[in-house]
Amino acid sequence: MHRILVDQQKITKTTPDEVADRALEPGEARLALESFALTANNVTYAASGFAIGYWKFFPTGVEGQGLVPVWGVAKLVESRADDLTEGTRLYGFYPMAESLIITPEVSSRGNVTDVAAHRKDLPAVYNSYIPVGDTTPEQDHLRALLQPLLATSYLLADWLEDNGIFGAEQVIVGSASSKTGLGLCKYLAENAGRGFRIVGLTSSRNKAFVERLGACDSVLTYDEIDRIAKVPSVYVDMAGNAEVKAALHAHLKDQMKHSAAVGISHWDRFNPAVELEGVKPQFFFAPAQIAKRREDWGPGEIDRRIGEAFMRVASEASGWLDVKVHQGLESALEVYAALASGQANPQEGHVIRIA
Repeated sequence: MHRILVDQQKITKTTPDEVADRALEPGEARLALESFALTANNVTYAASGFAIGYWKFFPTGVEGQGLVPVWGVAKLVESRADDLTEGTRLYGFYPMAESLIITPEVSSRGNVTDVAAHRKDLPAVYNSYIPVGDTTPEQDHLRALLQPLLATSYLLADWLEDNGIFGAEQVIVGSASSKTGLGLCKYLAENAGRGFRIVGLTSSRNKAFVERLGACDSVLTYDEIDRIAKVPSVYVDMAGNAEVKAALHAHLKDQMKHSAAVGISHWDRFNPAVELEGVKPQFFFAPAQIAKRREDWGPGEIDRRIGEAFMRVASEASGWLDVKVHQGLESALEVYAALASGQANPQEGHVIRIA
């Protein structure tokens, strides 16, 4: 099996690697990846691999080397599990590799959970695999590119509204050109009676792109922070850029009512030791909001709402997303490098096709 190892201390350093396929144990199944997406989200997985536990999902057996998780579709090619047959195609959380061995447990609804011992204490949402049947490659690509990010976007919007926007008059979305940032702006804008403004923050090269999408009330660049109104505010940070966060906190001071840390795509500018004025940033963990809503609304409802929200935005994707398909696992090396160095174009979505 070919795989791509990532240095856990220097996440821009990648190494193509090959290991022999091991024999399956009773109850196990082997999945061969067909395709997966690469986005800034995967860089966040690597940058927070120790803090949140993303390195734990797919152990490599190589000290200091990890497998970055990706979202994609794989086909079951070998099975010693009673409830899962060969040929089944599953969408879910995979390593940046050609295959994965899971210990599947199939629910009455047909969803599959990997109950392997090393994953049992990890967040359940990442251990769940969904049968996708005979979908087209285009459907697979769009799902892998957008579903995980837009799910986070929807959960952020739901969490903000669940908390009364923390009494704020404006929500400031950092890295508004990212797919998660874009989705959050769009879901917040759906609230017709909202009593708050949506302010998108982005780089100068991406400002026109964010403005064109029309989800923000205003779009400012990172060097225009002093133009942000000094009113009660919430900051949702997708990038983790310490300088931007410090400048924004210093500008708003006690008007910053909540500062949410979501991603660290600007991992090289992330510095949790930087002293900030006002409220202390708090990490937003999407699985926690899922768990809360499952308790609030009952089984299946939050999943239904996330699915509907995904379709609302994904149906418009052809107008702003250019899907780039790359052939072969090793093509991921160049794409990942561009994402990790911040060189990727937000209008592009990158998919690695293996089979």
